[in-house]
Amino acid sequence: MNNENTIYDLVGIGNALVDVLGKVSDRFLIDRNLKKGSMTLVDAATAGMIYQDMISEREVSGGSVANTVAGLAALGNDCAFIGKVYDDALGQNFRRDIGAVGVDFDTPALMKGPSTGRSIVLVTPDAERSMFTYLGAAKRLNADDIDENIIKASKYVFLESYLWDFEDSRNALFKAAELAQKYNRKIAMTLSDAQYDDQERCQMLEFVEKYVDVLFSNEEEIKSLFNAPDLMTALDEVKTIVDIASVTCNAKGSVVVSGRIKSFVEAETVADVVDSTGAGDLYAAGFMHGLLQSKPLGVCAVIGSIVASEVITHYGARPEVSLKSLIRRRMMQYNLNM
Repeated sequence: MNNENTIYDLVGIGNALVDVLGKVSDRFLIDRNLKKGSMTLVDAATAGMIYQDMISEREVSGGSVANTVAGLAALGNDCAFIGKVYDDALGQNFRRDIGAVGVDFDTPALMKGPSTGRSIVLVTPDAERSMFTYLGAAKRLNADDIDENIIKASKYVFLESYLWDFEDSRNALFKAAELAQKYNRKIAMTLSDAQYDDQERCQMLEFVEKYVDVLFSNEEEIKSLFNAPDLMTALDEVKTIVDIASVTCNAKGSVVVSGRIKSFVEAETVADVVDSTGAGDLYAAGFMHGLLQSKPLGVCAVIGSIVASEVITHYGARPEVSLKSLIRRRMMQYNLNM
């Protein structure tokens, strides 16, 4: 990879959302006919209804890739983010919040159209998170928002597959991928929990095979992408189209595939899981942090697991301790070189 003239370790491109977090009972979901344990797209009216009925405990900049770049910034990496907000109070909150953690965010705000997107994250007593996302301005991201100079200045371009759902934002993905290849930059991508029809699956697979070097997913997402009956079948498929695939499997840990090598890494032991929001996003941050330092892939997965283990001990997807110190202590405990 040619890192000449790079300023950023990574630029993330994804949905710019404000995460609104709150604790609810299972009855809260049942009474409102809200689906538990997944991400559901909702309209502005439904988002407003949920927001009005819940008790909001925290409102922070969010979105899958935004969480990852914030985690990387907390680990000391230089990062930028490209995403779309409206010029409203939530949009200004997003800009301030992601800037405060050290991420450059210069995408022009939307001046007319839908308001800033938000992801309402409802956490039940079993620590399961149910997400109800109003994309709003986020889905107005388009190819004109992709700054060629930022792509050129970044070692890695990290793409969010949620952007695939709308034509404008899908065009932004293609432009970013083309520019990354033009400047010989590596491309990472995180899968969403989409259910593909045959045409969508074919199109996504073509995109991944043509552009993506490093792919992140959970077990269900990778099985869905390949329409595979089990994880091992999906792993055998994905190894043929990307250089590296990292798949999280909840409490079972994670597996990293590179060619014929599969590395299985145990999950960190966590006594009290409070909220799983952002665990996969922060796992990706830890993994990429290791990859940027040329660590072995198994070590990258260990770092990812350590970072993810911190974020599930509290509400929200922002770390509440020094991740660098946490990683240093755990790596010493495991006799691994950091």
